[in-house]
Amino acid sequence: MNLASILLDAASRFPDHPALSEGDRVTTYCQLAASAGGVAAGLRARGLRPGERVAICQAGGAGWLAAYFGVLAAGGVVVTLFHGSTKEELEHLLADSRPRFLFCGQAQAELLAGLSLPFLEATGGPGGGLELAELAAGGGHLEPAQREPGQTAAVLYTGGTTGRPKGVMLTHGNLLFAARTIAGQERSGPLDRALCFLPLNHVFGQVHITLSTVHSAGCLVMLPAFDLEGMLRSLAQEGVSKLYAVPTVYVRLLQRSDLKARLGAVRYCFSAAASMAGEVVRQWRARTGLAIHEAYGMTETAAMVTYNHYTRHKAGSVGTPVERVAVSIQDQEGRPLPAYGQGEVCIQGPNVMAGYLDRPEETAAAFRGPWLRSGDIGYLDGEGYLFLVDRLKDMIITGGENVYPREIEELLYQRPEVAQAAVIGLPDPEYGERVAAFIVPQPGRDVEPQALRQFLKQRLSGYKVPKQFTAVEELPLSGAGKVLKRELRRRVLASRPDQV
Repeated sequence: MNLASILLDAASRFPDHPALSEGDRVTTYCQLAASAGGVAAGLRARGLRPGERVAICQAGGAGWLAAYFGVLAAGGVVVTLFHGSTKEELEHLLADSRPRFLFCGQAQAELLAGLSLPFLEATGGPGGGLELAELAAGGGHLEPAQREPGQTAAVLYTGGTTGRPKGVMLTHGNLLFAARTIAGQERSGPLDRALCFLPLNHVFGQVHITLSTVHSAGCLVMLPAFDLEGMLRSLAQEGVSKLYAVPTVYVRLLQRSDLKARLGAVRYCFSAAASMAGEVVRQWRARTGLAIHEAYGMTETAAMVTYNHYTRHKAGSVGTPVERVAVSIQDQEGRPLPAYGQGEVCIQGPNVMAGYLDRPEETAAAFRGPWLRSGDIGYLDGEGYLFLVDRLKDMIITGGENVYPREIEELLYQRPEVAQAAVIGLPDPEYGERVAAFIVPQPGRDVEPQALRQFLKQRLSGYKVPKQFTAVEELPLSGAGKVLKRELRRRVLASRPDQV
């Protein structure tokens, strides 16, 4: 078994089919497989041994994919790092993962100058001795080394929204299962053209979009970063059939009066990285006739745990567990709860990670027996559909009462003046924490706290209604488009020390 076999299989069946479209540049599956073969041959010639780590820290594209599958084919473990990392972040991630080789771009090579990284034998970039372009251009037959299903294929770092990022070890078995399952659930095929503007170090971009598309021999329409107008041009010019985005992007698209016409050939819409407000899903269906499909997953589960189906799509739900994956809602003592009982979402299945890189204690803490603890609060309805309530870490305790921000955010999205909303807890001398809402208004609209407060009071218990409403130009987002509530809270407290 080797994850690189999905590229070899696609190239064998559809050699001249486009694997990747980057503006004016198209790479076929035959060309991509040859480039990956050249990378694998070059790494083997430099003495790479099975199981050794090779990092990639550069923008996505044909070179990134050649490096990714080349490392795997050579028997190595690929460590994927965000190409926009700061010098401090990059130093930490490299010291944590200790790769033998590093593929990177010029910007990243300049950041590395002067750092002491004795474990790195060779790097890409100017004068680094490991030129990705030369290896890929050399070409070669792609011959994936034999690996076991439980052996690590890739290390992906978590977002680090609650502290230092941790390296999640995903195995060949994890990733092959994920690629096959996602492609099957989405009915993907070789004629599909999938839009990808998300960073490939993130599980959504790397696993859900890229690996599932390669598994089905479809074409990746890749943009260097999110740009609304650029994305709309790609939808029209590239014949995109599958739109992958995050909630903030769908919210922005809903502001377009010509939305339905601009979607072109899109047949399937998917959202991930953060929970989608049910009101946004309903508005999207009313405007476009298309559902926004959601799944539930995380880096630790190689993307997919549950999927909201084509035939029985429930707005507001993230679907039912995919085949061979089990979901249990458990209380604080690990006891399973009945239908509609709210507790922690726990997961078992062939998608669950091998553990955190070199962190045995944190790995042990992430499991309760055979169950992976997600840190999410949710419930299963009578038909087995999973509904997420909120993240445990986002829960606000005010006056001894538990408040889940998502419940408030869902209601705020029903208001016409609200484009984006984030609810957090801020320190309060009387209540411990007070509920605070931060809102990005719709263009041309104003936020009136009293109107919002009155709207929420009619729908929520008093203790859940925010004590303050603040209009902001933007919310802090991760590279994957997830609202960083921890960063929002830090900014608020830094600008208002009297809040502490």
